[in-house]
Amino acid sequence: MRENGRNGPAGPARRLRAGVGAGALGLVLALAVGCSGGSEGSGGASGGASSRAGTKPTPKPTPTWDRSPSSLVAVGDSITRGFDACSVLADCPEASWATGTQTSVNSLAVRLLGAKGAAERSWNLAVTGSRISDLPRQMERAAEHRPELVTVMTGANDACRSSVEQMTSVGDFRASFERALRELRKALPKTQVYVASVPDLKRLWSQGRGNPLGTQVWKLGICPSMLGDAEVMDAAAVARRDAVRGRVVAYNSVLGEVCGRDAKCRYDGGAVFNYAFGGAQLSPWDWFHPSVDGQGRLAEMAYRGVTEVR
Repeated sequence: MRENGRNGPAGPARRLRAGVGAGALGLVLALAVGCSGGSEGSGGASGGASSRAGTKPTPKPTPTWDRSPSSLVAVGDSITRGFDACSVLADCPEASWATGTQTSVNSLAVRLLGAKGAAERSWNLAVTGSRISDLPRQMERAAEHRPELVTVMTGANDACRSSVEQMTSVGDFRASFERALRELRKALPKTQVYVASVPDLKRLWSQGRGNPLGTQVWKLGICPSMLGDAEVMDAAAVARRDAVRGRVVAYNSVLGEVCGRDAKCRYDGGAVFNYAFGGAQLSPWDWFHPSVDGQGRLAEMAYRGVTEVR
């Protein structure tokens, strides 16, 4: 149809004899234009051809998320350090879901980078007992390695306090998480961040409270706001555990909301919180932290979250 546009009114007009009258010339021109217009549509031949000639294919958007980063730093708390996965009341980073080297865990770093790459280009900066207020400093340290991906799992210790009243407020939790992302972005604006949700502490309590060894270890001070007086089921104890669970839900809402405002941040959508940890996924020493098997399940969830197409 572009050919009609180029050979439209001007072509027939040049072939008219000089003796043709003005009226006949106008009639021929009108017919030529009308014919061209009908074949191209209501926009006219010349206009349609010009519009089409000037149109360029819409480029495909550049993906904002790289599903195969080449380096990784893990920050967070005892879960990422593999606490109680290998022995009682001790870190076991080799079993960490994020950077561990144990083949049975098949950590996120090993899945993404391979065993050799994980050994050379992944770092575990998590600290057992840390809370969200410690995350900005951990992000500063993470930036020193200039990773392409930072994994975050923190918040359990903000709810696991000596009492419900001592739990970190939702406002303070939000402020610390926002500050942590700002600290990272100042140094590494393009580094990706994968944020795992805080586990459902009440589900962990319900799974472990029937284990005598686990409940004895709990008495040493593990998450007293949830695990204290583990067998008591009166109204006050139920209300206390529900308050802790409610705070964890609020923390996860903050993680999802703040992460959602950053194009280079992915939240797991509550995958860890919703996961039904069973006896095999809990530490055989404290029945609260993930076991080696549980760490492997966390690695699976993280790998799906990092590599899925969204």
